[in-house]
Amino acid sequence: MKTLLIFGVSPKQGTGYQVLQLVKQSHPDWHCITLARDNTFAKQLVNQGIETYVGDATDRVLVKQLCDLAGTDSTIVSTLGGETGNYQAQRIIIDCAEQTGIKQMVLVTSLGCGDSWATLSARAKQAFGHAVREKSLAETWLQTSKLNFLILRPGGLRDGEMTQNAQCYYQQEVHGFIHRIDLAKIIIDKIANHEFGNCAYSVVDPSLTITY
Repeated sequence: MKTLLIFGVSPKQGTGYQVLQLVKQSHPDWHCITLARDNTFAKQLVNQGIETYVGDATDRVLVKQLCDLAGTDSTIVSTLGGETGNYQAQRIIIDCAEQTGIKQMVLVTSLGCGDSWATLSARAKQAFGHAVREKSLAETWLQTSKLNFLILRPGGLRDGEMTQNAQCYYQQEVHGFIHRIDLAKIIIDKIANHEFGNCAYSVVDPSLTITY
């Protein structure tokens, strides 16, 4: 049985939430542990049968406890985002994973992070460049850790039905969008197939039209 320790699940029902729901459907034997900041939302997750704890990922003691609980054979999935990029929280998660002996992690950042910074337009850098830079710091912290890792840099995230057309691109300049549910499926499939490889991929759905 696989155990996933998921950070970034929120009432907004973003990628982290989609991962939880898809795991329940496609891998009911997997065990998911998650951290939620909102009490009411946490109760909803518990009612769905998901082991949920209330708190913040910047709480080092709590994150360490969750890593201990998940165990050394678990996989961490972090979809933390927001305007700040949450570098401090990501660093705490990575540090606690190393201390606990957890061996692998999936980190979701965004297009423009790391060596893809140059592909961002000046307008994009002005609009959300700070968050991208913080996410890039998180990528570097993970890449220089002891963990086996997979970094996924999705394009513009959208709600919508699964298309199953999303693709991972390695060291290629790409632009576009992706539905959150398709990103969740890629995360789950990569974990199921043990496809970490210590690589960073850009992820977009070429079937979705870019409109300006």
